[in-house]
Amino acid sequence: MTAPLDQLAAYRASIDNLDAILLHTLAERFKVTQAVGRLKAAHDMPPADKSREGEQIARLRRLADESGLDPEFAEKFLAFIVAEVIRHHENIRDASS
Repeated sequence: MTAPLDQLAAYRASIDNLDAILLHTLAERFKVTQAVGRLKAAHDMPPADKSREGEQIARLRRLADESGLDPEFAEKFLAFIVAEVIRHHENIRDASS
């Protein structure tokens, strides 16, 4: 049997790897949303799209539930990301005005 400290180290190594995956995934997501922001700015589209946000919330709550993750947490996480995306889109719009 593995000693508890060895098992703890293994769990922590997995957590570290997953954190890296999350950060790299977020970086890739923001690269795409930056392109969306540039497209919106070029075509005078609003930075926020409440209809799209609502669809995404419903979709991610469903995915969270299917994955055994708290849908409330998933919604809060998405809201945090969307707020940052909108802030980026507003900055892009303002810089291109």
